[in-house]
Amino acid sequence: MATSTTKTLDDLFLDTLKDIYFAEKQILKALPKMARAAQSEEGKAGFLQHRDETQAQIERLDQVFELLGKPARGKTCEAIQGIIAEGEEIMEEFKGSPALEAGLISSAQAVEHYEIARYGTLIAWANQLGLKDAVPLLQANLAEEVATDKKLTQLAQASANAKGKRAA
Repeated sequence: MATSTTKTLDDLFLDTLKDIYFAEKQILKALPKMARAAQSEEGKAGFLQHRDETQAQIERLDQVFELLGKPARGKTCEAIQGIIAEGEEIMEEFKGSPALEAGLISSAQAVEHYEIARYGTLIAWANQLGLKDAVPLLQANLAEEVATDKKLTQLAQASANAKGKRAA
């Protein structure tokens, strides 16, 4: 027999929205550190540009919460905390090494892939739940994450991976 505590897709959507909201806020804090650690000008610029995009993504998520009539609040996401902690570990362990940039890029891509998975899911659920106004906001965020992931791949292929092979 179903009780009043039966969880629905609406609950799951809201939970996942809180998860990505928390994740974006953590990423916003991590990006300047990554920019400072980056060795190439392209790397620094890329991380700072994505910081500005992340700010806009948080604002879009604020709008989605508003559409739901819920307060914009994050929910601790251990997955993103783990991915960011791994990135910080790489920054420490590879500081000053030719492989640092490749490590930073791989950490950033792990973050992007997590976000891409979350946004893809939220879009599917928003469509299913008839949250038509939320879909374009989530799609805009997803498009930016996909574009950032492509830029990171280009950056890695252009120089970081090759430099990482060379001994200092």
